[in-house]
Amino acid sequence: MEQGSRDEIGQLPTERNRSVVTEDGVGRLSGAAVKRPQITDALARAFFEEWARVGYSALSLDAVARKARVGKAALYRRWRSKADMAADLVRQLSATAIVLSDPGDQGSLAADLYAALLAVRRILRHPLVRSILPDLYTAIPREPALAAAMQQGEMAREKKVKALVDRAIARGELPADVDRRAATDFLIGPLYWRIVVLGERCDRPRLKTLAHMTAAAITAG
Repeated sequence: MEQGSRDEIGQLPTERNRSVVTEDGVGRLSGAAVKRPQITDALARAFFEEWARVGYSALSLDAVARKARVGKAALYRRWRSKADMAADLVRQLSATAIVLSDPGDQGSLAADLYAALLAVRRILRHPLVRSILPDLYTAIPREPALAAAMQQGEMAREKKVKALVDRAIARGELPADVDRRAATDFLIGPLYWRIVVLGERCDRPRLKTLAHMTAAAITAG
Protein backbone atom coordinates (compact mmCIF):
# COMPACT_ATOMS: atom_id res chain seq x y z
CA MET A 1 0.00 0.00 0.00
CA GLU A 2 1.19 3.51 -0.80
CA GLN A 3 2.84 5.47 1.98
CA GLY A 4 0.45 7.38 4.19
CA SER A 5 -2.75 5.49 3.32
CA ARG A 6 -2.44 2.90 6.10
CA ASP A 7 -3.09 5.34 8.93
CA GLU A 8 -5.65 7.35 6.94
CA ILE A 9 -8.08 4.50 6.35
CA GLY A 10 -10.05 4.40 9.55
CA GLN A 11 -6.83 4.47 11.64
CA LEU A 12 -5.94 0.82 10.99
CA PRO A 13 -2.21 0.58 11.74
CA THR A 14 -0.21 -2.43 12.86
CA GLU A 15 -0.02 -3.38 16.52
CA ARG A 16 1.71 -0.87 18.76
CA ASN A 17 3.00 -1.11 22.30
CA ARG A 18 0.28 0.22 24.55
CA SER A 19 0.01 0.84 28.28
CA VAL A 20 -3.16 0.46 30.30
CA VAL A 21 -5.04 3.76 30.36
CA THR A 22 -8.29 5.01 31.83
CA GLU A 23 -10.51 7.92 30.91
CA ASP A 24 -8.78 10.42 33.20
CA GLY A 25 -5.31 9.01 32.52
CA VAL A 26 -4.41 8.37 36.17
CA GLY A 27 -5.80 4.89 36.76
CA ARG A 28 -9.32 5.83 37.86
CA LEU A 29 -12.49 7.22 36.32
CA SER A 30 -13.65 10.70 37.21
CA GLY A 31 -17.27 11.37 38.05
CA ALA A 32 -17.90 12.80 34.57
CA ALA A 33 -15.26 10.99 32.54
CA VAL A 34 -14.40 12.53 29.19
CA LYS A 35 -14.19 10.18 26.24
CA ARG A 36 -10.52 10.52 25.42
CA PRO A 37 -9.83 10.30 21.65
CA GLN A 38 -6.69 8.17 22.10
CA ILE A 39 -8.73 5.53 23.94
CA THR A 40 -11.39 5.57 21.23
CA ASP A 41 -8.67 5.15 18.57
CA ALA A 42 -7.05 2.30 20.51
CA LEU A 43 -10.37 0.49 20.78
CA ALA A 44 -11.10 0.99 17.07
CA ARG A 45 -7.68 -0.38 16.09
CA ALA A 46 -8.08 -3.35 18.41
CA PHE A 47 -11.58 -4.05 17.07
CA PHE A 48 -10.45 -4.17 13.44
CA GLU A 49 -7.34 -6.20 14.29
CA GLU A 50 -9.41 -8.76 16.21
CA TRP A 51 -11.99 -8.86 13.41
CA ALA A 52 -9.27 -9.62 10.88
CA ARG A 53 -7.76 -12.26 13.17
CA VAL A 54 -10.81 -14.27 14.27
CA GLY A 55 -13.73 -13.11 12.10
CA TYR A 56 -16.85 -11.23 13.14
CA SER A 57 -18.73 -14.19 14.61
CA ALA A 58 -15.92 -15.09 17.01
CA LEU A 59 -15.00 -11.50 17.83
CA SER A 60 -15.27 -10.72 21.56
CA LEU A 61 -15.50 -7.23 23.02
CA ASP A 62 -13.63 -8.49 26.09
CA ALA A 63 -10.75 -9.42 23.78
CA VAL A 64 -10.96 -6.02 22.10
CA ALA A 65 -10.69 -4.22 25.46
CA ARG A 66 -7.74 -6.40 26.50
CA LYS A 67 -5.97 -5.80 23.19
CA ALA A 68 -6.50 -2.05 23.50
CA ARG A 69 -5.36 -2.28 27.16
CA VAL A 70 -8.33 -0.34 28.44
CA GLY A 71 -11.13 -1.24 30.82
CA LYS A 72 -14.35 -2.73 29.50
CA ALA A 73 -16.24 0.22 30.99
CA ALA A 74 -14.44 2.55 28.57
CA LEU A 75 -15.59 0.41 25.65
CA TYR A 76 -19.21 0.19 26.77
CA ARG A 77 -19.26 3.92 27.43
CA ARG A 78 -18.83 4.33 23.67
CA TRP A 79 -20.70 1.36 22.19
CA ARG A 80 -23.55 -0.68 23.63
CA SER A 81 -22.79 -3.95 21.83
CA LYS A 82 -20.60 -5.62 19.25
CA ALA A 83 -23.12 -4.85 16.50
CA ASP A 84 -23.28 -1.19 17.59
CA MET A 85 -19.48 -0.90 17.61
CA ALA A 86 -19.10 -2.68 14.26
CA ALA A 87 -21.76 -0.55 12.57
CA ASP A 88 -20.30 2.70 13.91
CA LEU A 89 -16.72 1.86 12.92
CA VAL A 90 -17.72 0.52 9.50
CA ARG A 91 -19.70 3.72 8.91
CA GLN A 92 -16.67 5.83 9.84
CA LEU A 93 -14.32 3.70 7.74
CA SER A 94 -16.63 3.89 4.75
CA ALA A 95 -16.87 7.69 5.04
CA THR A 96 -13.08 7.98 5.20
CA ALA A 97 -12.65 5.65 2.23
CA ILE A 98 -15.12 7.67 0.15
CA VAL A 99 -13.20 10.87 0.81
CA LEU A 100 -9.89 9.21 -0.05
CA SER A 101 -11.27 7.67 -3.25
CA ASP A 102 -12.43 10.98 -4.77
CA PRO A 103 -9.60 12.22 -7.04
CA GLY A 104 -11.57 15.12 -8.51
CA ASP A 105 -11.76 16.20 -12.14
CA GLN A 106 -8.94 14.72 -14.24
CA GLY A 107 -10.12 16.11 -17.58
CA SER A 108 -11.65 13.05 -19.26
CA LEU A 109 -13.78 10.02 -18.42
CA ALA A 110 -10.89 7.56 -18.81
CA ALA A 111 -8.57 9.75 -16.72
CA ASP A 112 -11.22 10.16 -14.02
CA LEU A 113 -11.77 6.41 -13.91
CA TYR A 114 -8.05 5.67 -13.75
CA ALA A 115 -7.55 8.12 -10.87
CA ALA A 116 -10.55 6.66 -9.04
CA LEU A 117 -9.23 3.11 -9.54
CA LEU A 118 -5.84 4.13 -8.16
CA ALA A 119 -7.52 5.56 -5.06
CA VAL A 120 -9.77 2.54 -4.55
CA ARG A 121 -6.77 0.23 -5.00
CA ARG A 122 -4.97 1.98 -2.13
CA ILE A 123 -7.93 1.24 0.12
CA LEU A 124 -8.47 -2.38 -0.96
CA ARG A 125 -4.77 -3.21 -0.59
CA HIS A 126 -4.75 -2.33 3.11
CA PRO A 127 -4.16 -5.73 4.81
CA LEU A 128 -6.93 -5.30 7.38
CA VAL A 129 -9.45 -4.00 4.84
CA ARG A 130 -8.62 -6.92 2.56
CA SER A 131 -9.07 -9.39 5.43
CA ILE A 132 -12.26 -7.89 6.84
CA LEU A 133 -14.31 -7.15 3.71
CA PRO A 134 -15.27 -10.74 2.74
CA ASP A 135 -16.23 -11.49 6.35
CA LEU A 136 -18.15 -8.22 6.55
CA TYR A 137 -20.33 -9.16 3.60
CA THR A 138 -20.94 -12.58 5.20
CA ALA A 139 -22.01 -10.94 8.47
CA ILE A 140 -24.36 -8.36 6.92
CA PRO A 141 -27.40 -10.67 6.49
CA ARG A 142 -27.25 -11.50 10.23
CA GLU A 143 -26.65 -7.96 11.50
CA PRO A 144 -29.23 -5.30 10.49
CA ALA A 145 -27.03 -2.56 11.98
CA LEU A 146 -24.15 -3.54 9.70
CA ALA A 147 -26.47 -3.69 6.72
CA ALA A 148 -27.69 -0.16 7.45
CA ALA A 149 -24.12 1.13 7.84
CA MET A 150 -23.08 -0.42 4.53
CA GLN A 151 -26.18 0.93 2.77
CA GLN A 152 -25.18 4.46 3.78
CA GLY A 153 -21.72 3.85 2.36
CA GLU A 154 -23.11 2.48 -0.90
CA MET A 155 -25.34 5.52 -1.33
CA ALA A 156 -22.38 7.85 -0.77
CA ARG A 157 -20.25 5.90 -3.25
CA GLU A 158 -22.99 6.08 -5.88
CA LYS A 159 -23.15 9.84 -5.32
CA LYS A 160 -19.40 10.14 -6.01
CA VAL A 161 -19.65 8.04 -9.17
CA LYS A 162 -22.66 10.10 -10.27
CA ALA A 163 -20.50 13.23 -10.01
CA LEU A 164 -17.84 11.54 -12.15
CA VAL A 165 -20.45 10.53 -14.74
CA ASP A 166 -22.04 13.99 -14.72
CA ARG A 167 -18.66 15.52 -15.56
CA ALA A 168 -18.36 13.15 -18.52
CA ILE A 169 -21.89 14.09 -19.66
CA ALA A 170 -21.00 17.77 -19.45
CA ARG A 171 -17.92 17.12 -21.63
CA GLY A 172 -20.09 15.32 -24.20
CA GLU A 173 -18.41 11.95 -23.54
CA LEU A 174 -21.58 10.22 -22.31
CA PRO A 175 -25.30 10.49 -23.05
CA ALA A 176 -27.46 12.08 -20.37
CA ASP A 177 -29.43 8.85 -19.77
CA VAL A 178 -26.40 6.69 -18.92
CA ASP A 179 -26.95 4.13 -16.14
CA ARG A 180 -25.08 5.63 -13.19
CA ARG A 181 -25.65 2.62 -10.92
CA ALA A 182 -24.12 0.27 -13.47
CA ALA A 183 -21.18 2.65 -13.70
CA THR A 184 -20.57 2.15 -9.96
CA ASP A 185 -20.61 -1.63 -10.43
CA PHE A 186 -18.17 -1.43 -13.34
CA LEU A 187 -15.81 0.76 -11.33
CA ILE A 188 -15.69 -1.26 -8.09
CA GLY A 189 -16.51 -4.85 -9.06
CA PRO A 190 -13.49 -5.88 -11.19
CA LEU A 191 -10.99 -4.28 -8.80
CA TYR A 192 -12.56 -5.93 -5.75
CA TRP A 193 -12.42 -9.29 -7.54
CA ARG A 194 -8.77 -8.91 -8.49
CA ILE A 195 -7.46 -7.63 -5.17
CA VAL A 196 -9.70 -9.04 -2.45
CA VAL A 197 -10.89 -12.30 -3.99
CA LEU A 198 -7.87 -13.31 -6.10
CA GLY A 199 -5.24 -11.56 -3.97
CA GLU A 200 -3.55 -9.87 -6.93
CA ARG A 201 -1.72 -6.54 -6.68
CA CYS A 202 -3.28 -5.08 -9.86
CA ASP A 203 -0.45 -2.90 -11.19
CA ARG A 204 -0.85 0.43 -12.97
CA PRO A 205 -0.91 -1.00 -16.54
CA ARG A 206 -3.76 -3.28 -15.44
CA LEU A 207 -5.56 -0.30 -13.88
CA LYS A 208 -5.21 1.68 -17.11
CA THR A 209 -6.69 -1.24 -19.04
CA LEU A 210 -9.56 -1.47 -16.55
CA ALA A 211 -10.14 2.28 -16.83
CA HIS A 212 -10.39 2.19 -20.64
CA MET A 213 -12.57 -0.95 -20.60
CA THR A 214 -14.83 0.58 -17.95
CA ALA A 215 -15.14 3.79 -19.96
CA ALA A 216 -16.06 1.76 -23.04
CA ALA A 217 -18.61 -0.31 -21.11
CA ILE A 218 -20.25 2.77 -19.58
CA THR A 219 -20.33 4.50 -22.98
CA ALA A 220 -21.86 1.42 -24.63
CA GLY A 221 -24.49 1.16 -21.90
